[in-house]
Amino acid sequence: MTRTELIEALAHSHPELKADTAEVVVHEIIEAMSAALEHDERIELRGFGTFTIHRRKPGHAHNPKTGELVPVGERRFVHFKPGAPLRARVNNQQGS
Repeated sequence: MTRTELIEALAHSHPELKADTAEVVVHEIIEAMSAALEHDERIELRGFGTFTIHRRKPGHAHNPKTGELVPVGERRFVHFKPGAPLRARVNNQQGS
């Protein structure tokens, strides 16, 4: 699902919500989540899952062209862990 499809689905499921308003709502939610992750905050959406920042330690990588070692600094990445209800829906179990 793309951002546009999400906005359309939100506007369709809530007829009182105009498409422009739905677009602002989706944009603000994404911005708030991005800002929280940028500041190493954990995001927990009960029944859906959690977003956290994980870190990769600094180390070395190989340049595939020359074979020499290249230093690589610490890197951060977003990790998503789905909640039990989402896992159940994805696995077609429709439970809890």
